[in-house]
Amino acid sequence: MYKENRRSGQETHETARQRLLETEKQAELGGGQERIEHQHAAGKLTARERLQLILDPDTFVELDKFKKHRCVEFGIQSKRYPCDGVVTGYGKIENRSVFIFAQDFTFLGGSLGGAHAEKICKIMDLAIENGAPLIGLKDSGGARLQEGVVSSAGYADIFLRNTMASGVIPQISVIMGPCAGGASYSPAITDFIMMIENTSYMFLTGPDVIREVTHENVTKEELGGPKAHAAKSGVCHLLAKNDKEGIQLVRELLSFFPSNNMEDPPFYPTSDPVDRKEKALKTIVPVDPNKPYDIKPLIYLVVDDRYFFEIHKDYAPNIVVGFARMGGRAVGIVANQPNRSAGCLDIAASKKGARFVRFCDAFNIPLVVFHDSPGFLPGVDQEYGGIISEGAKLLYAFCEATVPRVTIITRKAYGGAYVVMSSKHIRGDINLAYPLAEIAIMGAKGAANIIFRKEIADAKDPEKKRRELVEKYRKTHSNAYRAAELGYIDGIIFPEDTRKHIIQSLEMLKNKRQSNPPKKHGNIPL
Repeated sequence: MYKENRRSGQETHETARQRLLETEKQAELGGGQERIEHQHAAGKLTARERLQLILDPDTFVELDKFKKHRCVEFGIQSKRYPCDGVVTGYGKIENRSVFIFAQDFTFLGGSLGGAHAEKICKIMDLAIENGAPLIGLKDSGGARLQEGVVSSAGYADIFLRNTMASGVIPQISVIMGPCAGGASYSPAITDFIMMIENTSYMFLTGPDVIREVTHENVTKEELGGPKAHAAKSGVCHLLAKNDKEGIQLVRELLSFFPSNNMEDPPFYPTSDPVDRKEKALKTIVPVDPNKPYDIKPLIYLVVDDRYFFEIHKDYAPNIVVGFARMGGRAVGIVANQPNRSAGCLDIAASKKGARFVRFCDAFNIPLVVFHDSPGFLPGVDQEYGGIISEGAKLLYAFCEATVPRVTIITRKAYGGAYVVMSSKHIRGDINLAYPLAEIAIMGAKGAANIIFRKEIADAKDPEKKRRELVEKYRKTHSNAYRAAELGYIDGIIFPEDTRKHIIQSLEMLKNKRQSNPPKKHGNIPL
């Protein structure tokens, strides 16, 4: 009798083991082999293939693998496969913990229902509780219509967690397929959005509805494709050619961030000498204040190993933002771009710069600012578009920032732009200038024409008199030495020594402690 029971028990365990293996296999197949082949044919990897690439080998731990949807209506009861169209769990990137979810387009188009949302919410809660970055690989047809309001509630649950996680843990959204309707609000609340060329798109209202309501003919690509969002709307921060390149960019991007707002960014030792001089810096900035030049070569020559990870490259090109390292420490770079709109600040540049500054400040990433701007862009469109409140976003962002800040004035620092671009008046820590820098309300020529209008008009040779008075104004008011005299800049440096001075300043500021008055939150001009 005993032997029979033992044999029976062995058979039961074996059956349970077989059932587990079969269920796991079914979960890993998603919507089935045919759907997987369609995914590949579209130039896309599957959810699990993406997870294998983005995480360190053998570190992924899946949660809720066997969870199924609970909808029994509209013919999807027969499709109650495990996983419910999203793979969730945790793993490591460069040996640092991350929480991650990847929507599976092969199962019901990756549509979001109640169980699908619950899986994502569990991962988000764990990420916040454990102080680790959250990565979302988005590939979804949107709300699961068969589940009705349950899908809407699921999105709302996710939006709330995105908001609560903001400024606490880094959040990265990678759009690897469709992301339409209300689903697009979740990425919008995260810190960075990456899109994949030719396979991803985002919009609130699709081309068909737009055609019906406004009679405008537009394609998905034109309306919400990667290039449209990278250059026109500014919704997309990074572009990748394919899934593999996008995944590699996410790994690189994450290397500049701390795991949460209570930590410092990772330190990467470098063999690049702190005092490395760059002779090329002597001539990058033209003597003529009206001659354009490209600020990016200057950035590359100054940062560790000449490596600069640019963000928002195609949007508002008159300001440049991105990440680099200086002496092994991660820094956020904000720079005016003189070869685009003369480096003027406009609505788009202000929003782009403000968002980047606030991210760096939230996650303890020091800021290095290269300043060369004649001011805010004039024009009726700018005024009607709200340049006053939009420009104030960048001012507000710098004013509230408490991370170490080093500003280098390379040439022009006029008017409002002088104040806004992390001047000492708004708590910039170390502010330095090149010898030929002009720091004033406006250019010497414009100022002289206003101040000395009568003298110029009464002169025997007005043009000669104008040149004399312009030079006089430049020597007395519009130069770096006058600003240094007043204590508005901390020093005047040779361009070739830029790297050394920035790293020295950051080293001095590494233990900086500064806080803002206690408050629930400020009221940034939105």
